Amino acid sequence: MNNPLADHQPPAQQAGLGAFLVGLAVASLAGCTTPPVTTESAWGEGVPRNQTYSRLLVLGISPESNQRCAFERYLVETLQSAAVVAKTSCSVMDPKEPLTRESVERAVAAVGADAVLATHLVESSQQLTEGGSMDTRGGARYKATGSGFSTGYWGVYGVPVVYGEFQTSPSVFAVQGTARISTQLYQTRDAGLVYSIETRAANFESRDQVLFDVTLAITERLRRDGLIR
Repeated sequence: MNNPLADHQPPAQQAGLGAFLVGLAVASLAGCTTPPVTTESAWGEGVPRNQTYSRLLVLGISPESNQRCAFERYLVETLQSAAVVAKTSCSVMDPKEPLTRESVERAVAAVGADAVLATHLVESSQQLTEGGSMDTRGGARYKATGSGFSTGYWGVYGVPVVYGEFQTSPSVFAVQGTARISTQLYQTRDAGLVYSIETRAANFESRDQVLFDVTLAITERLRRDGLIR
C-alpha cells in the first residue's frame, strides 16, 4: 500500500511509516492487536440504492488543519482503486480556509467530484488536549451538538452551521480511548445526503493506528453497500 503521507516526509521517515502500516495490516488480519472498530450505516430518505460514485472529494471536518489533512490522506489511500479516484480537500484548497458550502463547492469543481465524503468526530470518552489546554466540556467526555446520523448541527456537505462554535471543537482523532465518528456521502449534482456511516473505535493506543483502522472500516462499508467499487 502506498504511504499517504509520503509527499510530506523525508525518505527515511517514509520507509518507517510504510513498515508501520504494513505491520498494522498484518495485525488486522491476525485479529490480535487491532482495536475493535465497528460500523453501522443508514441511507438518505428516498435515495435510490443502486448509485455508484467514482470521483470523491474527501473532507475531514476539523478546525485543526494538520489533523484534518492527515485523516484525509489516510482515507484517500484506502478509497483509491481502478474504479475510484479520490482527492483530499487539502490538496485543492487552503487547509486554513473556513469550511463553508462555497469553499467545498469550489473544491468539488476543481476535482470534478461526483460525491463528497465528509467525516467529523461525534463523541469521545476521554478528555482531549487541544492547543495545549484541556477541553473540559462534559467532564471527560466530548459530544458534538449534532451526533450520529443526526445532521442538525452540520450543514450541506457536512460543514458546520455555527462556525464560531466549530472553531473551539476538538480535532478529528485528537483522542485516546474510545471515539464515535460520523461520515456522510453527499452527491454533488444536488448536494443531497445519500448515505451515512457511524464508526466506533475503542481502546486504540495511537493516532496512526486509529487513522488506519477507521479509514479502512469506512471504505469497506462503502464498498460492501455498493457506493464505490
